[in-house]
Amino acid sequence: MQRLTNRRILLGISGGIAAYKCAELVRLLSKAGAEVRVIMTSGAMEFITPLTMQALSGNPVHHALLDPEAEAGMGHIELAKWADLLLIAPASANLISRLAQGMGNDLLTTVCLATDAPICLAPAMNQAMWRDPMTQANMERLQAAHGDNLTVIGPDAGEQACGDVGPGRMMEPEAIATAVADRFDTGLLDGVSVVITAGPTREAIDPVRYISNHSSGKMGYALAAAARDAGARVTLISGPVTIPAPDRVQVVHVTSALDMLQAAQSELEHCQIFIASAAVADYRPASVADQKVKKSTDELSIQLIKNPDIVATVAAHEPHPFTVGFAAETQDVEHYARDKLARKNLDLIVANDVSRTDIGFNSDDNAVSVFWPEGQQRFDTMNKHSLARALIELIAGQYKA
Repeated sequence: MQRLTNRRILLGISGGIAAYKCAELVRLLSKAGAEVRVIMTSGAMEFITPLTMQALSGNPVHHALLDPEAEAGMGHIELAKWADLLLIAPASANLISRLAQGMGNDLLTTVCLATDAPICLAPAMNQAMWRDPMTQANMERLQAAHGDNLTVIGPDAGEQACGDVGPGRMMEPEAIATAVADRFDTGLLDGVSVVITAGPTREAIDPVRYISNHSSGKMGYALAAAARDAGARVTLISGPVTIPAPDRVQVVHVTSALDMLQAAQSELEHCQIFIASAAVADYRPASVADQKVKKSTDELSIQLIKNPDIVATVAAHEPHPFTVGFAAETQDVEHYARDKLARKNLDLIVANDVSRTDIGFNSDDNAVSVFWPEGQQRFDTMNKHSLARALIELIAGQYKA
């Protein structure tokens, strides 16, 4: 079930008594880490209310084909593109028939036609309706049309609401949720809690001035997206940057090094991997002026005091998360990186030469060397998103070793 972390599941509910089971189904999918949105047919709303599904999914329920609140009024296209997987449960005989004919006469059938996402179908109907040759022909037609993109879940056999006994019962929510999870490849970090720091910190001098650095946050944000794609539950603690936050990542915005330390410590109880890619200011002013400091003399002295070492603090925490540091150096890169690795009790460190003007700060590219107690690996110049995926693969391997 951990494969559902960060997945977008679009649940289509058609009319049938089994619709009541969808409340538990949404709860299970959400608990497993999926984001769930719901489409209901008019028949479905006779069995379970949209308000119930909205409360459980945390998202508005969709039922209108032309939605005036959707972008360009075409909610079916937006939902079709949003979904990682379309699950239809229960799938009534009527809905199956309409799908087999390629009809698009309501929101759910139109989304089915518009989506490229895999489709899971959980049939539910009277046993005689399920056995009917037309229903079976419709199922065969759907499977032939969709091939491996369609998964049929059930139906189960047993006593039905009408009193009949036989095949046609919708599978139980647990079985459906497991079948949906099985549609996704196993991620390198399925269900692992990853905390990443990114960007610069700003250390205030007065209300309008501060000490900072040139970090853009691009590397940390790319790592957050790559960890998310690997199935991790990602919290990104970000200093002030101008780039958009990665989708499906929890972002905590901070300003100073002390803010970042506090945010990091608040995440440690559940953190399994900590990646400290932020460029944290080493020093901060000993005091911060309440008012803007006026330009009154030719010289101005500011006393600086050392900031706490965030990554060393995390590495010393018990239980100890797998801790990854970053070293931005201008000379003797390997020497300083290995020294930090040992001195700060890190599990792995990523080092790069920021004296190079073609990579690093504010660049879309980077080249790094990675060191850990038993080895090292070099990554030559590539864009930061490709590098982030390679680093997450390496980190996942070392974490599981």
